[in-house]
Amino acid sequence: MKHLNYILVAAYGLFLFSCSGGNNAKDNREVKQASSEVVSNEAENDDRGYIVKVGDMAPDFTFTTTTGQTLKLSELRGRVVMLQFTASWCVVCRREMPFIEKDIWQKHKDNPNFALYGIDRDEPLDTVKEFAVQTGITYPMALDPGADIFALYADRRAGITRNVIVDREGRIVMLTRLYDEAEFAAMCKKIDELLS
Repeated sequence: MKHLNYILVAAYGLFLFSCSGGNNAKDNREVKQASSEVVSNEAENDDRGYIVKVGDMAPDFTFTTTTGQTLKLSELRGRVVMLQFTASWCVVCRREMPFIEKDIWQKHKDNPNFALYGIDRDEPLDTVKEFAVQTGITYPMALDPGADIFALYADRRAGITRNVIVDREGRIVMLTRLYDEAEFAAMCKKIDELLS
């Protein structure tokens, strides 16, 4: 990814150079500024777009599920909580969700010390309900109008799918991004450990 960013910056520089004859000091400053923005963005995104980190208290928020229940994250204190940020248009989300259903939800859904909520990014209620049906999941889904909940945890422009595991005290203990089998297995193990 770094190489792609540098190639794009170089192409931008060549474009500016060819359009101006290469004699414009302003264009040279713009190329340098673009290069430094890429390096700066890469440094910020080393954590995969999160604005929170492991060990932080999970930012609190109020959410409404597709069944109309309104909850606050802080009301779930004392439980291990998994937040899955998702959306119907996300291909990787659709790939991951059946594994969350089978390997996490079905295993722990009857445990009063566990809570799992899919937080759907900025989609209407009917779309989210249909999304749950299409993916075959039965765990609770919640709405995130404007992606405001998502923006408490990650850069608003960052992608999904991502999962946040919160311990009983309300601290973030794991952050995942995309669907990686090894990372998913580590997340399942972490949840098991937290519940043991």
